[in-house]
Amino acid sequence: MEGNALFAEYRIDGHFDEMFTSAGRPRPAYRDLYAGLAATDAATFASRCRMAERSYMTQGITFSSAGREQPFPFDLIPRLIPRDDWRLLEKGLVQRVKALDLFLADVYGPRRAIRDGVVPNRLVATCPGYQREMVGVEPAGGRWIHIAGIDLVRDRGGVWRVLEDNVRTPSGLSYVLQNRAFMKRVLPEAFAHHGVEPVDHAPLLLLDALRAAAPPDRRDAPTVAVLTPGPYNAAYSEHAFLAREMGVPLVQGHDLSVRDGRVWIETTAGRRPVDVIYRRVDDAFLDPVTFRSDSLLGVAGLMQVYREGGVGLANAVGTGVADDKAVYVYVPDIIRYFLEEEPIIPQVPTYLLERPEDLEMVLDNLHRLVVKAVDGAGGYGMLIGPHATEAERAAFASRIRENPRGYIAQETVDLSRAPVFLDGGIRARHVDLRPFVLYGDTPAVVPGGLTRVALREGSLVVNSSQGGGSKDTWVLS
Repeated sequence: MEGNALFAEYRIDGHFDEMFTSAGRPRPAYRDLYAGLAATDAATFASRCRMAERSYMTQGITFSSAGREQPFPFDLIPRLIPRDDWRLLEKGLVQRVKALDLFLADVYGPRRAIRDGVVPNRLVATCPGYQREMVGVEPAGGRWIHIAGIDLVRDRGGVWRVLEDNVRTPSGLSYVLQNRAFMKRVLPEAFAHHGVEPVDHAPLLLLDALRAAAPPDRRDAPTVAVLTPGPYNAAYSEHAFLAREMGVPLVQGHDLSVRDGRVWIETTAGRRPVDVIYRRVDDAFLDPVTFRSDSLLGVAGLMQVYREGGVGLANAVGTGVADDKAVYVYVPDIIRYFLEEEPIIPQVPTYLLERPEDLEMVLDNLHRLVVKAVDGAGGYGMLIGPHATEAERAAFASRIRENPRGYIAQETVDLSRAPVFLDGGIRARHVDLRPFVLYGDTPAVVPGGLTRVALREGSLVVNSSQGGGSKDTWVLS
């Protein structure tokens, strides 16, 4: 862009751009930031980016990919969301998580929504995340979802849409906090002309949500622990960070035991009871007595104590029903049924491949659609039709025919783009947003969330495991 060396290679190319309305014309919220970047030379900015990357490595803020620890790529140019835009998103996120929580309580309880035809019984019964062991169980406080990460995108018209729900063991909250801390340290002057809503209180919001999961007679001062699969897990650094920030112990399965209807933690000072477990272990590995007998990650007998109300688990076992990508199709109806409200945030047009008419249409149009496994995560198990080869589309068509229930298809969303510093200059890359809803007695949304970036040119895949990065997200106050 003329007059700004950092933006010399920047192109909008018909996409919705977060910073600009047209070449060289920043949106009102970005004017001060753009002016500040214009006054910065590329060498100075590059040195600050390297400083942030070194800091991430030295502090152990990494993720594991292909068996190797590496820093989560972090871009120093923040994403800005005007206050009024955020308030509407906040209402929509709270609405969605409330409805999903009520839906889970109903699925494992009276099943009114199924009886009334809101969601097909066959769809729920075949969800990979449906756990029959939870039928009739009411978690402490009746809450099923204590932390949710709802993935949002903006389309070519700038409309916010829900892309998918993550209510099993959503990851990324630690990066929201760490990105903000590094922004303040490495680029403090950027905050001078912006009122930015803080995120530092997020660990306290999470701790409040976890405490609300405690058995009723222990809610005044419950003991909380974070259960991790261990240091070889890709998100282990997040588990350790959140435990440290909340001031609670980080434990593995072998640190816990079940006796006399309680869960206990073995410490150097002796055995102590645990009232709430923030578990970052998937359902199947949580208890070798109830689920996979070969699991070394869980705690034998944990589910029995949980069903009897002796310990709280966050999120509740069986929440995978609510983030099954086939159930996603019905979430607008779920909101209308349980809350008697119209959905605030629209969804991406989605096709159920069990429907013969949808299956036929999708197979004829794989070149323009995105196909996802209903229980997939991390950018795996999906086909982005416009970017796939003919051979890749043919292979996916075979998988779909063999197991139509296992996949959904969505219209390809032309994700909005934002400026990213790469190769000595600023370039446009596609982004999404994962805000976090923490639900204790009442739901609270951490301002902003995790903006994820597809660093490869033209890529729509933002996951870190697929080469994506992140940036700080500022809600302007």
